[in-house]
Amino acid sequence: MSSPLSRRTALQAAGALAAGSLATGVAGTAHAATPTAADAGSAGDTVVIHPPLPQVPVSNSFTVKVRPVGGSWQRLGVHQPKLALIDPVTGRNTAQNSSLAMFDFSGTVEVEVTYNPGGAEKFRVRPDSYGITPEVLGSTARFTLDRPRNIVVQVDDKIFDCLHLFANPLEENPPAESDKNVMYFGPGFHTPANGELTVPSHTTVYLAPGAVLKAFVRFEEVENSRLTGRGVLYNSKVGAMFIRKCENITIDGITILNPRYENIRIAESQNLTIRNLRAFSHQGWGDGIQLYCSENVTIDGCFLRTSDDSIALYTHRWDFYGDTRNITVKNCSLWADVAHPINMAVHGNPDPDNLEVLENLNFENIDILDHREPQMNAQGCIAINPGDGNIVRDVRFDNIRVEDFRWGQLVQMHVTYNPKWNTAPGRGIESVYIKDLTYNGRNAGPSLLIGLDADHVIKDVTFENLRVNGRVIRDSGGKPRWYLASDGVPMFANEHVQNLRFLTTEEAAAP
Repeated sequence: MSSPLSRRTALQAAGALAAGSLATGVAGTAHAATPTAADAGSAGDTVVIHPPLPQVPVSNSFTVKVRPVGGSWQRLGVHQPKLALIDPVTGRNTAQNSSLAMFDFSGTVEVEVTYNPGGAEKFRVRPDSYGITPEVLGSTARFTLDRPRNIVVQVDDKIFDCLHLFANPLEENPPAESDKNVMYFGPGFHTPANGELTVPSHTTVYLAPGAVLKAFVRFEEVENSRLTGRGVLYNSKVGAMFIRKCENITIDGITILNPRYENIRIAESQNLTIRNLRAFSHQGWGDGIQLYCSENVTIDGCFLRTSDDSIALYTHRWDFYGDTRNITVKNCSLWADVAHPINMAVHGNPDPDNLEVLENLNFENIDILDHREPQMNAQGCIAINPGDGNIVRDVRFDNIRVEDFRWGQLVQMHVTYNPKWNTAPGRGIESVYIKDLTYNGRNAGPSLLIGLDADHVIKDVTFENLRVNGRVIRDSGGKPRWYLASDGVPMFANEHVQNLRFLTTEEAAAP
């Protein structure tokens, strides 16, 4: 790694230092991240309310209150993320307003949500897997949380006019403003003069509750640095964050709103952790987390609602080179208003002397809340579409719950050569194990498994305990003998798919 810049030089270069203050914003100076209110109820139940987010538009659709059990109600600030709605005929992307609220707590908390336009007939708290059934009285719903959750409260199945509620754990040991290795942004609005914040090595960027940082955050050729807190990256001029040629970087607890293009782009880096990130996008190419040519990355406990792929794993593109391996995505909720919740391998290095690999990719305990994509070759809640000489191998999905989505496919695996995106075909897909994948709904089109030809195949794909609307899809029975098991998904697999299996849990465990 390159030697870090001096602290003062780095901060001046980022536009974040002004005459002795570590983080001065347009609307005020950074100061202690004291919450606006805290309340303790019985048995140590505690609620911490965040200050309002300056210059982030307020949403009037919902009134949200919280209280610890036995405590008093406290009202949350409700703000307005923007989301994407693509017209499939014209391609026009019309931004949609939604609602967002956040707080921290420990123990057990009661939540009250009122839909201010009135006339609500039903409330749904998602993901469905959390099993939260609210008590409803008119246009108000109440429910209880006993652990941190990222949830969506929908009224009458409205897709955009809904509430995203992020219930965080209490912060532990937030950094001190006086720490010389901390870029500290307290409650208030902050923006560097050039719209960029460059982070040196061995540095923590801290966004306190109520902090709004309008900046493109850059980690490049640095190590052992962090971006943490409960604040917001807002309205950045390009993507929200770029991490390149870095090691030991942690992103934890922040929220990203309204970036232009992707939320986070990672390239040629290793040993990264992205934890409890919440991110929204509404403009074109608004991926959640794009990852290129990187190794040993963990994405844990995130909520991504995006205007392109929520999670995208690639190898070479632009001037990024190298394999992608040892990636874990777990405990996340993914909502793709455009494109795929999970996508991989479209982009790579077609040079026959420098072909690249994506391998050891693991997805665990994930809720897919939505998928909407009119393009047939860009569908799939789970999409593995290697092009440009890529091969994808040793991929495992475990406990993936897919709720009914608007438009697309459950699974697409396609060894592809699409001149729109590729200059060469992918080499193939090998050794994919999908365990406990469930889909409940009616909108899924047929899933596709398509090998390109006899030299570019899909092989050794196993589904264990695949459940579609409660039915286990299996080779061994439960269907007419002249049907394929894949017909029950439904799924089409062409002649270049080898050793495709559908097993029950008992069959998979048998010696």
